[in-house]
Amino acid sequence: MQIAALLHKNPLVLAPLAGYSDLPFRLLCRRFGAGLCYTEMVSCHGLVYDRQKTVQLTRSVPEERPVALQLFGADPEKMGKAAAIASEMGIDIIDINMGCPVKKVVKKGAGAGLMKTPDLAAAIIRRVCASTSLPVSVKIRLGWTPDTLTAPQFARMAEENGASLIAVHGRTWSQGFGGDVDWQSIASVKKSVAIPVIGNGDITSHRDALDKLARWGCDGVMIGRGAMGNPWIFSPADTPGSLSERCQGLLQHLELIRLYYSEPDRMLARIKNHAGRYFKGITGGSAFRRRIYAAPTFDALQNIIS
Repeated sequence: MQIAALLHKNPLVLAPLAGYSDLPFRLLCRRFGAGLCYTEMVSCHGLVYDRQKTVQLTRSVPEERPVALQLFGADPEKMGKAAAIASEMGIDIIDINMGCPVKKVVKKGAGAGLMKTPDLAAAIIRRVCASTSLPVSVKIRLGWTPDTLTAPQFARMAEENGASLIAVHGRTWSQGFGGDVDWQSIASVKKSVAIPVIGNGDITSHRDALDKLARWGCDGVMIGRGAMGNPWIFSPADTPGSLSERCQGLLQHLELIRLYYSEPDRMLARIKNHAGRYFKGITGGSAFRRRIYAAPTFDALQNIIS
C-alpha cells in the first residue's frame, strides 16, 4: 500500500477515538469524505487471547477501506502476535499507539509511556513489522513534558525500525488534551524523517484542516474530537447551521448503527452520547439534546430525530 499516494489523494484522516470510532461512525466519516479511518484502540492481549469485547472492536467491512487498526501494549511478543492476527482481518495499516495519555494505559508502560522507553518502543516496532506484510504506522506525542520534546528523535527511531508512517499529536503527555497544540513542533517531526507524517490536534473545521496542511507541510491531518457529532468536517461544505440538516446527518449515523448492531438498546447510553454532540453550538440544540437523553429506547431516539 502506497501510504504517501493515499494521503495525497485525500489527506483528511479520522483519529482513533476510544468509545467513538466504531464501525458505523467510521463508515459515516468515509461517506462524508474522510480518506482514511483508524479503529478504536485494540488491546494486543485481548486480541491474542480472543476476548470477544476486544474482537468486536476490530470489526470491519470492505466499504470502509482503507482502514488502520490501532494496537496498544508494551509486550513486543504479544504485539507481534496481535499484528499477525490483525493482518488477516481485511485491514490496510497496523498502527501502534505510543501516544495515549490515559493513566491506566501509561501505568502499564503502553501508550505515551513508551516515549519514556525508546528501546522497548523500538523492539515493539521491529516485532510488529516482522509479523505483518502490511505497512506499520506509529502514533506519538511531542514528548513527555514541554521540557522533553523528543518527538523528532523518536520518529527517526520509528522510521529506522520499519515504520512507514508517523502520526503526531501536538501535545505532550503532561498536557493531556489541554493547552495549545504546537504545530511548529509537528512540523519539526515532518522535517526529521523521510516517511509521511500526519499532524493531529484541535482541528475545528474543514478549512482549518486545509490551512494546517498548507502551513505546516504535513502529508495529512488527523481529526479526532472535531469529528465527534460532526462528520461534515471531512467535507468542503463543512458543518451545517440548521437543525434539520444536522438531523439528516444523525439519521444516517443511526441507520448505520441499526445495520451493524443487532441490539442497539444495549448500547443506548453510548449512542445518546454520540447523538447529543450533533446539536452543540446551534440554536435550539440544548432542548433537543434533552429530548435525546430522555429517549427510553433506540427506536424512540430514531423517531425523535425523524
